[in-house]
Formats: sequence, structure tokens, C-alpha cells
Amino acid sequence: MTKAQFAARLAEKLSSRDNKVSKAEAGRIVDEITGLVTTVLKRGDKVRFPGFGSFRVSKRKARIARNPQTGEPVRVPARTVPRFTAAKELKAAIK
Repeated sequence: MTKAQFAARLAEKLSSRDNKVSKAEAGRIVDEITGLVTTVLKRGDKVRFPGFGSFRVSKRKARIARNPQTGEPVRVPARTVPRFTAAKELKAAIK
């Protein structure tokens, strides 16, 4: 599912008989949510959605890898990466 398809589905779910939410508004909501999660992760904090999962930041150590074509060692620097852990309820729902 693409971001546009997700926003369209969100617009359908949020719209009621009296209150219409456009696809554009739903797209802006999705953008705001992803932007907020990114901002919180940049600070090093955790984002938890009970029943869905949690996003956190993890640090990878520097290491030596191998170039698969030449076989020579390549130094991979340390880096910070985002991680997602699915909640038990989400895992059970997609089982």
C-alpha cells in the first residue's frame, strides 16, 4: 500500500455522513504523524502505540565487512538506525 492509498483509506475511515475528510487532508495528517515520529526519534526518544508497536533508536557499532565482488575488507562506520518492534496484538492479528 502506498502513502496515497493509505491516505485515501484514512479519509474514508474518518469521513462520516456530516463530516467529510478529503484525501488531501488525510495526506497532511499522515505527513504530520510521520514527521512527528521522525522528530521524536531524532531526539533519541521512543514512540509507543499500545496494541501496534514501538519505534526506537538503536546504535550500530563500527565493523569490518567484505565487498562481495572483490572480497576486500571495507570499513563500515558506526551509525544510528530506527527500529520498530511490533506489539503482541499486531503479531496475533496478522498471524
